[in-house]
Amino acid sequence: MTMQPSILAPRQIVAELDKYIIGQQEAKRALAIALRNRWRRQLVAPPLRDEIMPNNIILIGPTGVGKTELARRLARLAGAPFVKVEATKFTEVGYVGRDVESMIRDLAETAVAMVRQEKTAEKRREAAAAAEERLLNILVPPPPSGVSFDLSSVSGGEGYTERRAQMRYRLSMGELDNQLIEIEVAAPQMPVMQVMGPIGLDDLGINLHDMLGKFLPKTTKRRKVTVAEARALFEQEEAEKLLDMDAVVREALARAETMGIVFIDEIDKIASRGQSAGPDVSREGVQRDLLPIVEGSTVNTKYGPLRTDHVLFIASGAFHVSKPSDLIPELQGRFPIRVELHSLSEQDFVQILTLPENALIKQYQALLATDGVELEILPDAIAEIAAIAARVNETVSNIGARRLHTILTTLLDDLLFDAPDALAERRFTIDAAYVRTKLDRITQDVDLSKYML
Repeated sequence: MTMQPSILAPRQIVAELDKYIIGQQEAKRALAIALRNRWRRQLVAPPLRDEIMPNNIILIGPTGVGKTELARRLARLAGAPFVKVEATKFTEVGYVGRDVESMIRDLAETAVAMVRQEKTAEKRREAAAAAEERLLNILVPPPPSGVSFDLSSVSGGEGYTERRAQMRYRLSMGELDNQLIEIEVAAPQMPVMQVMGPIGLDDLGINLHDMLGKFLPKTTKRRKVTVAEARALFEQEEAEKLLDMDAVVREALARAETMGIVFIDEIDKIASRGQSAGPDVSREGVQRDLLPIVEGSTVNTKYGPLRTDHVLFIASGAFHVSKPSDLIPELQGRFPIRVELHSLSEQDFVQILTLPENALIKQYQALLATDGVELEILPDAIAEIAAIAARVNETVSNIGARRLHTILTTLLDDLLFDAPDALAERRFTIDAAYVRTKLDRITQDVDLSKYML
């Protein structure tokens, strides 16, 4: 459930992030202040409010330490439109590839989808009532036009109103969910060929299908579906009719402008390393295109213009080869807050496996429970897994907490394969000895570790 940022103090925001991410307190603190400041800005009087710009953040740290997860959880906590992009996917304007403005168009799409979903949920009760009436009209067709009397007045006849009431009751009880009926649904539109140039029309925010769809006649076709499927289709159609899309778009653009968060990953890959003789299309050119977006400009989307002055930008990178000072000075100045995330230790791995609400061990226990297997991993086994993860990260390559995924998958491989039918015992306990038996040969052979862990 999304919590309102207005009631969250920075300490509460950190406490919420602690439920899913271990350690990195300095980064959590910086992000919590940034989120709270967005709410504070909305309470400032209008003349000064427009002058208060967000303090964009650069997260510096190796892969797998929680940079992306921190930003994603923060956006979910704030109920804010959130977009994650990779800096390496962009090219300088005029070259083949995506231009940097496409990230703002993606933000607009995300905001519209978010508001649309919220408004649809608000209209769910009305849509369900309208869908039920449509179903009843199919199951108990109304009298022919011109017939004004109720058939219940005919001696020995069951009235239309009475039959409709009985059918409504049976619908509400789910007695008719598997009954087949024939309904009319919108026929899928023929695909429209996209026109591509140096920059695709999609990147310009223009959708040919939407443009032509306004002029092409809408066609329908008849399908046989169950009552349950028909109800879902009708509810969706009725919700669409009840939505005021102009209001949805207005609110979505306003939300994207004031609350939007753009997470730019791998920003270190576009930092220029040393002097180059010619133009650097994939690095400095992209940085210069990124600069006006981060500074604040207006980007045209298919929903209308979107200003980026108050969008919060969070960049991240490992900066193994380059360093933040290798970015162009103008872009460095637009990311005033820099936070370094530390590498994960063996103790961190123990906590990652057990403490978060979405801990890996809890996930595997839930998966195996669907096959009727109760999985227990003893504390000494967890300590051994953490030790192996730390050791392999040191000897092979440091991929942070992602190493735990590969280790647990290898450890539980036989159990996951045999769980449905071959296990005699429905309770399976893993101790440190079992972990060593399964993983020692792989961890001691560096070549095997490279390919399997």
